[in-house]
Amino acid sequence: MIDRFVFTHLIEAKENRGGGFLLLIDPDKTSSNSYLALAEAAEDCGVDAILVGTSFMLSASFGESVKAIKEATSLPVIIFPGSFAQLTPAADAVLFTSLISGRNPEYLIGEQVRGAPLVKRFGLEPIPTAYMLIESGSNTSVHYISGTMPIPREKDDIACAHAMAAQYLGMRLCYLEAGSGATNPVPISMVNKVASCVDIPLLVGGGLRSPEDCAARIDAGASFVVVGNIMEEQQKFDYLRELTAATHSKESVPA
Repeated sequence: MIDRFVFTHLIEAKENRGGGFLLLIDPDKTSSNSYLALAEAAEDCGVDAILVGTSFMLSASFGESVKAIKEATSLPVIIFPGSFAQLTPAADAVLFTSLISGRNPEYLIGEQVRGAPLVKRFGLEPIPTAYMLIESGSNTSVHYISGTMPIPREKDDIACAHAMAAQYLGMRLCYLEAGSGATNPVPISMVNKVASCVDIPLLVGGGLRSPEDCAARIDAGASFVVVGNIMEEQQKFDYLRELTAATHSKESVPA
């Protein structure tokens, strides 16, 4: 039987705080000093969990980066893998994703078959996640690397159909992703429509740059927001507190 400690932590954070805030760290995009400082400050700033991942792994030391991040924080550290090669026993869990918005078999099932034995061997908690790319106004790294087309941002019905299929296939989370550094975040109308047609928790990420962006997605029905790029650029912990406070609709995070 698979333990669900991290998944339970996420759900409790969402229920207790009104919405969950996940900080995404990409070791390819920031120096170790920068991302370790973020990891150390994350809990005090109101972050609920840390995702670690990258679309295009330039560094050969991904596992060492995850280990260092885990040592720097008491928060759950969850791998958000771009490929099975990013699996490491240093983390607590992994978003076991299938790129259901695309039709590339490698990202629908191929990478998952390669990664499943490693997940078991490493004792990682798998969190089955339906990963859906949403058109953002620019071609992001994940679009290019996966060789898939995103769901058009005005096609709420297509997004809803994919999310319902994910729920019926037994996925535990649905992740609407505009892509790192997206020009436009996932539309509020799409978040609202998808949240209204499924019962599984909804993550929304990509292009969220302000407290208002985060709050609007939670108000529209998202359970969690994922923010990374803006913190890589700014490294301002007071601003991180503002983002988490806007996400946690049931409480305010102390300064």
